[in-house]
Amino acid sequence: MCKIICVTNRKLCPDDFFDRIRRICDAGVDALILREKDLPSSEYHELAEKASEICRVNGVSFIRHSYPFEGKGDAIHLPLPVLRVLEHSDGYSMIGSSVHSIPEAQEAQSLGAAYLTAGHIFETDCKAGLPGRGVGFLSEVCSSVTVPVYAIGGITPENAGKVIRAGAAGICVMSSLMTCKDLSGLINELRRGMNER
Repeated sequence: MCKIICVTNRKLCPDDFFDRIRRICDAGVDALILREKDLPSSEYHELAEKASEICRVNGVSFIRHSYPFEGKGDAIHLPLPVLRVLEHSDGYSMIGSSVHSIPEAQEAQSLGAAYLTAGHIFETDCKAGLPGRGVGFLSEVCSSVTVPVYAIGGITPENAGKVIRAGAAGICVMSSLMTCKDLSGLINELRRGMNER
């Protein structure tokens, strides 16, 4: 089954951030990447402790982002420049990485990434003014590696099926999950969209 991964951005969230995470988990996402990169390390880790517990209780995979940590056994998502200089990968249950080209995808896989996010695929407010790389790019990335690739950037129920047909193992969604009122409805629409082949 194709997966839906929530990527957080608390600044977009109109309500209580932890309540939003609870509701996102209840709605049926498969994993949550806590991407609050602007926080100092200590504040991020404090946020991560609370968010990971919400995910654990709801059976949702929790993935830290960018901040190395020791001895936690969690999964972590790292930008490729951080993955390149990571000295010890043995404290993590899984490492993922963000890529924007075929060479980056191949390098991240060779450095031990167990999954990749590739994007941005479609135009998105998060990357205002930059055209999406498109499903052709995504297809090439998926064909160039053996690890699962998740599409990110402008994913909607209307285009989710296109990225799955291009070879993606699932989708990453940020803005709409941070802002919409009917989270269960959105998740159901995304799953329907992914199944339209």
